[in-house]
Amino acid sequence: MMSESSAVDCRQDKLEEDNHRLKLTVGALLLVLAAVPLVGALMPQQIPDVIADASASGQDGSSYEAVLFRKDVMVPMRDGVKLATDIYRPAQNGEPIGDQLPILLQRTPYSKEGQGLVESAKYFVRHGYIVILQDIRGLYKSEGTFSKYDQVTARDGYDTIDWIGALPYTDGQVGMWGTSYGAHTQADAAKTNPANLRTLVLNFGGLHNGWEIKVRNHGAFELGQQLGWAFSQVASESDDPVVRAMMEAEPVEKWFAAMPLRKGLNPLSVAPEFENYILEMLTHGDYDEYWMGLGVNWQDYYAGTSDIPMLHVGGWYDTYAGSTFANYVGLSRTKQSPIQLLVGPWVHGGNTRSSSGDVEFGPEAAILDFGGEFHLRWFDHYLKGVPTGVGEWPAIKLFVMGTGDGHKDANGRLYHGGYWREETEWPLPSTEFVKYYFHTDGTLGRVLPASGVAPTTYRYDPQDPVPTIGGSFSGALKRGPYDQRTREFKSLRGGSENGFYGSKPPYLPLKTRPDVVVFQTEPLEEDVEVVGPITVMLYAASTAVDTDFTAKLIDVYPPSQDFPSGFDMNLTDGIIRARYRNSPEEQEFMMPGDVYEFVIEPFPTGNVFKKGHRIRIDISSSNFPRFDVNPNTGEPLGRHRRMIAADNSIYHDAAHPSHVVLPIVPARR
Repeated sequence: MMSESSAVDCRQDKLEEDNHRLKLTVGALLLVLAAVPLVGALMPQQIPDVIADASASGQDGSSYEAVLFRKDVMVPMRDGVKLATDIYRPAQNGEPIGDQLPILLQRTPYSKEGQGLVESAKYFVRHGYIVILQDIRGLYKSEGTFSKYDQVTARDGYDTIDWIGALPYTDGQVGMWGTSYGAHTQADAAKTNPANLRTLVLNFGGLHNGWEIKVRNHGAFELGQQLGWAFSQVASESDDPVVRAMMEAEPVEKWFAAMPLRKGLNPLSVAPEFENYILEMLTHGDYDEYWMGLGVNWQDYYAGTSDIPMLHVGGWYDTYAGSTFANYVGLSRTKQSPIQLLVGPWVHGGNTRSSSGDVEFGPEAAILDFGGEFHLRWFDHYLKGVPTGVGEWPAIKLFVMGTGDGHKDANGRLYHGGYWREETEWPLPSTEFVKYYFHTDGTLGRVLPASGVAPTTYRYDPQDPVPTIGGSFSGALKRGPYDQRTREFKSLRGGSENGFYGSKPPYLPLKTRPDVVVFQTEPLEEDVEVVGPITVMLYAASTAVDTDFTAKLIDVYPPSQDFPSGFDMNLTDGIIRARYRNSPEEQEFMMPGDVYEFVIEPFPTGNVFKKGHRIRIDISSSNFPRFDVNPNTGEPLGRHRRMIAADNSIYHDAAHPSHVVLPIVPARR
């Protein structure tokens, strides 16, 4: 059999000729939610068979060869824009098999020709699926203009599913898979309820509400992720060597401190479509029609979403963690089909790794076959009716962190451990929501604070923000759990030794900063298992008309031989922009000195705080560059010209009992 590389070489000239000859001339698709081609348009059934590339069968117990059947088919959308699409089919002896088979589709902004994606496609093809890979609108080989999280992506997903479902060598059933943006495109398509869509596996993706999570975060802007993504995409997607060289010379970390960006005065100006959407996100603070749009919001579209089996996969340290739980709850309440949830101790895309950040969770934490066999079991069950055990999977499967002994492993990581827990509801039915109150002496406990206690006041200077040390996000920043201690920063492009952006000598724990207010329990007398949503109720005042308040939940390890200074392990964190404390729809500035209530909602978590550890909450007003800094001036978001320091006060008396609500569950039996 001809090897993959030989096949590519031998057929390259013919492929280019065939692609030119067979390029579709299809009219625009006009109906709002139905991809009906105009009379006279070339239908999928009319596309001649062309074998462009083949790879060997017999791998992973498979039965077929994987054939790149058609390359760069330009599939028409309803507005006439055509999207570049590759079609893979199973073959035997170099010829596509005649059986009508189910389809697996992935729509991606990261190039349909990426090596990892192509290898995944070939794996599924060898196991009896048609696989379709497509560049989304405006990127790589697809026509049109790209805009992140726009409403057109959902309609394109509908039109694509309608088109591929009519291919004569398929049975019309479509399943979708993908990670991150590949999951987001699944969610978008499902919102339009296309007739042929049968099942989804959403891995680390699917926005339930972009104002609350991922784009903004309760008013603050997710700077590190959004700006970092735009810079990296422009550099990788452009075929202009000058643009690539410029982006190489202008790494995103140089521009964190230059925020906010000015139109035409930043590196993204070379790619106006990227600059435009970043500036829109940066300056569009109020929750309105923009944030209710089809591409950035799912919660308003649950009712109309396809009623099909879905697996929502996430990680405690993922940028989509909050959305993953919200989507599971919202959809499981409105759908009859199985909606399932799988969450591990992972960073974004980290399913196959047992470690995150500087912490090891043990071999059981990794799903080593996630990229292939895991998905195959799901799709064989729902698209082929093959008994694979998926029907017995629990509705909810969570990895609860924290049962390890805290030793330093061979890689220098803290061994935190954990175990898998199977449940039927979220929050867990056995949950007791317990208030832990802040006290003036820095303690955290179940006893109400006393009356007449003075608040704790700190100065927040937006020109010296608290640096981001790990957490639940994606992008170039170091994510996951870390000892909350600053380390020398060199570059975002290097390895683990490069420290954290914003760290300054002397490199000390964050708890030593005067603008970080610490509340922690005494050493625990017994294990405390916390699994569920976290809420911080804060009573606070400021000398500014607007500021931010942040909260971080930490598992404090006592000193040990391996970690003589202990280990302050971050679990989850959140933020609130003061002007949005009462409503996301309308800004309301503070009166300096007045006390207000603030609700901070970090992402859910699951952790055992072991006997001898402490539960800790850190309160501050910045977490940079994960979030943009609040200049404290009240100027329009994303357009400020000034920064001023603010004195922010945390109240913790009987009349203003600031506290965290922890979801405590019974330990496993």
